[in-house]
Amino acid sequence: MALTKIKKALGIGVEEKALNLTDPALLALFGVSPTASGVSVGPSNAMCVPAVNCAVSLISETIGALPVKLYDRASKDTLTDHPGYRLVHGRANPWTSAAKLREQLTIDALLHGAGHAQVVRLSDDTPYELHRLEPGKVQRDQEPDGEPFFRVSTDAGQVRISYRDVLRIEAVGGVAPITLGREAIALAISLENHIATSLKNGARVSGVITSPKTMPIEAIKKFIKEWVFQHNGMNSGGVAVLDEGRQYQPIAMTLADAQFAENRLEQISEIARVFRVPPTMLFELSRGTWSNTEEMFRQFHTVTLKPWLKDWTDSYAQCLLTPEEQDDAYFEAVTDDLLTTDTAARAAAYGQYRSMGVLSANDVRAGLNLPPREGGDELSNPYTTTQKEQAE
Repeated sequence: MALTKIKKALGIGVEEKALNLTDPALLALFGVSPTASGVSVGPSNAMCVPAVNCAVSLISETIGALPVKLYDRASKDTLTDHPGYRLVHGRANPWTSAAKLREQLTIDALLHGAGHAQVVRLSDDTPYELHRLEPGKVQRDQEPDGEPFFRVSTDAGQVRISYRDVLRIEAVGGVAPITLGREAIALAISLENHIATSLKNGARVSGVITSPKTMPIEAIKKFIKEWVFQHNGMNSGGVAVLDEGRQYQPIAMTLADAQFAENRLEQISEIARVFRVPPTMLFELSRGTWSNTEEMFRQFHTVTLKPWLKDWTDSYAQCLLTPEEQDDAYFEAVTDDLLTTDTAARAAAYGQYRSMGVLSANDVRAGLNLPPREGGDELSNPYTTTQKEQAE
């Protein structure tokens, strides 16, 4: 009966078929995915790949660092008195800041497919705290009418929680990028292992030693032992002295050796595509220029972060606002600092907004993190408006 349930969960039918421990479908239950290269990819070894680690850290830390606020739809005022504002802008609970929780749940989604946090409420249903749930302890299910709910494993057993009490951040399709891109990540791991194995022994030289006479096996072993001792580790790259007519013949770099570095760079680009991150953001600068790097930074906001931020604000609204409040208020991530260009361009943009009457002087000062000044809320154009003081 248990085997039938496992087969149904894996979508492999209910025929009587034994599953061994190396079955790909069974391995998926333990968070690893086999690949054509024979390397099983899971959260632990995937994060050991520098490009994956950089992409996951970049996305999660940026999302965590961006402040999230609650606004009134009509007046655009910040609703600092709402209990949900503290949970998204201050602290999610006494031991976790709101920024850290966003970072942790985004990492869970990138590595496991989804991140979850439980909403702890007061007796009057007011949201009070957000507690992160371990990825392996949460299972999403739904009612016959389609309404979702969650089964969470606790020390006291499995409990059922309403969708309104679980904040869920989901990767595309609910599948982790490291699972969708496991072949590219596995190839990167294989390339790293290959070069590490090749360089492990410092006695490896790019040439062949020949001798004019046949040497006994014992003499060959002794010569190899002495050669390894003299040219291994810190002694590699030294001068070799050959006797008895032996000759050293260098071996030119093969085409495969010349392309090895290119293959490694290509894997960084592949991993960048998996996470939808511009390659230059992963420090792959072979094709980077000043102009396209700046453009890729804007793409990082539009293509990479925007879908994640939309998922975050929607989830916040679903769990922290009542249906009535959702009509009058909304959460939004403040991305001004992320999109800030150089000082001259920023000053020019503020000047245009002021001349258009879009921003007041205090709006500009707020954008520069400066306190407001008296009389700075007028939207008049400072470049054309003159104030004449009548002389007395």
